[in-house]
Amino acid sequence: MLLDIFARRYASVPLRDAFEQRDSRLLIQAFRILAEDLYPYYTHEGKEDSRGVAFWTSLNSRLSRELGMQELSPVWFSYTTQWNGNDVRQTHKHTLLKVCENWLVAPVHGSPDEHIKDRLSLIELGFREREGEIGAMNAAPTTEPMRQAAVFLGDARRLPMPNDAGDRVHALRIARSAAFQISVNELNARFRQASYPLHYHNGFIQAATDNLIQETIETPFWSLVAGPNWKNVDHDMKEALDLRDADGRDPSFYAARALESAIKIISDVKGWTHGGEKGAHNYIDNLSGKKSGLITQWEAASLKDFFTHVRNPIGHGPGSEKMPQLSIQQTEWAIEFCMSWIKSLIRRN
Repeated sequence: MLLDIFARRYASVPLRDAFEQRDSRLLIQAFRILAEDLYPYYTHEGKEDSRGVAFWTSLNSRLSRELGMQELSPVWFSYTTQWNGNDVRQTHKHTLLKVCENWLVAPVHGSPDEHIKDRLSLIELGFREREGEIGAMNAAPTTEPMRQAAVFLGDARRLPMPNDAGDRVHALRIARSAAFQISVNELNARFRQASYPLHYHNGFIQAATDNLIQETIETPFWSLVAGPNWKNVDHDMKEALDLRDADGRDPSFYAARALESAIKIISDVKGWTHGGEKGAHNYIDNLSGKKSGLITQWEAASLKDFFTHVRNPIGHGPGSEKMPQLSIQQTEWAIEFCMSWIKSLIRRN
């Protein structure tokens, strides 16, 4: 089951056994992307930005609760000054941005592995929050364009906007989405720069494979399944990766579920589903039939073999027989097989 924060999902997966300069550098770089590019606390005029204040307040509250803390770091601080020859105790309040920053750069006490994972959880939650906002913005109707434009007025001040209100909203959506993708690309580049085998996609930080697989299969895959129509595909594949990384049970089953969902979605959307289907094989026939022709017969046979020999033995109880189990290499192949097929089917669609 997918859990909310990186530290909990990867608690049993060793990441680092020491805290070095590259770890500190990565955490600060990732934090600055959040604080400077995604959720600035102050406006250009130096005033508190209400959206930034709300975000950092919520982030401190959500993550501290998940980690079992009252707050990530002390909100209030005091110091002594001299006034008229007397010691005067001054008490002040940190901004919630500073509370989060102080916690992020705090010295390591205890396990370096836990220390880093906890802080990567803050980065993950922050990126997930912005990705959710971008998705909601792009999915919202444009029946009230001026209201939506007002929400993103900060962009309008810095970008040349069309005169038509509807065109303005469309332009703002494109600008916001592109800016967020630049931040995602930088975060993933920072992971590679620090030699971290991690990759952010669609709201989650998960383990990355080798660079070639990441570039040719996984990155395009996550981009294609980011839309709401593919949410079940996205969810099950993330589940497969989390189980793979934590040496959990049957990660290939969830990868196969993602592939089956993609096949069914395409069959439904294209109007090829007739209601008499009894399983994945029938839906594959829908994609390879004379009416559809989305895939060839030999491709259909390859897909059916996968469901017959990989998904079905794992998906059904073995009774008194030995429990089927794939090797690490077979599991990697199964996940990559499903990702490649989903990517190919969506692009053909």
